[in-house]
Amino acid sequence: MIFAFKLFITPFFIGSATLAGRRWGPVVNGLLVGLPLTTGPISFILAHSFGLEFAAKAAVGNLAGQISMCTFCLIYSLTAQKNNWLISAIAAIAAFLLATFLLNKIFWTLLPAFFILMIVIALTARLIPRQHLLSNISIHPKWDLPARMIVATTFVILLTTFANLLGPQLSGLISTFPIFGVVFAAFTHSQQGANAASNLLRGVTLGSVSYAFFFLIVGTCLTHLGIALTYLLALFATILVSGIFYFITQHEKRQSAREEFGKNAPR
Repeated sequence: MIFAFKLFITPFFIGSATLAGRRWGPVVNGLLVGLPLTTGPISFILAHSFGLEFAAKAAVGNLAGQISMCTFCLIYSLTAQKNNWLISAIAAIAAFLLATFLLNKIFWTLLPAFFILMIVIALTARLIPRQHLLSNISIHPKWDLPARMIVATTFVILLTTFANLLGPQLSGLISTFPIFGVVFAAFTHSQQGANAASNLLRGVTLGSVSYAFFFLIVGTCLTHLGIALTYLLALFATILVSGIFYFITQHEKRQSAREEFGKNAPR
């Protein structure tokens, strides 16, 4: 049952995020990728399989692990300015693994992990500025969407098979491996260029705020309120925060368009 759930939920999320990205652009795509698309279902599975306390402790690791995800986003964005998608992905994954190794040396608790993550998100978003892109229509090959689904689903199955055996904190840290981040950044970089990938990863970073509130609620409420109410509250908080950031990014987009129009207007 759980294996079937993994096989269904991952292609569904990555397919939905891909189509949304094609419709609304890399920043919105990044906001979606920054959500707990894999870690949320994994947390739900852990609560059912290993108990509420295990999943609540893993939520602390999820929060700390998102620091590694922000590291991934920053290093990919910086590397992509002068390198292709493969070199950028290798450098960013190496940075993620190093950060995860170092973070696992620390004994994390819920509130420090939450507040440190929020600081890291703010710094990373500032270091990955929004790039202005000309509107264009990308042609996507037929194999594009199935390839994304297969790659991401394979990663999820492999990681969740082994991560659950490593204890709550390390399970949470490893479950933040940038499955969607690698897939979407590489495809966006290859098809639309480094600036589009940078916008995507800035969106991922901003989306991490919703992620942070999701696991703050899971870590705080799971052992007291139970599975159903806790994950409903966490989902509500995620949707609310995501909506706020969506309107912020739309305002930035309109502001950027007005500035560009002002520069090009006849004098």
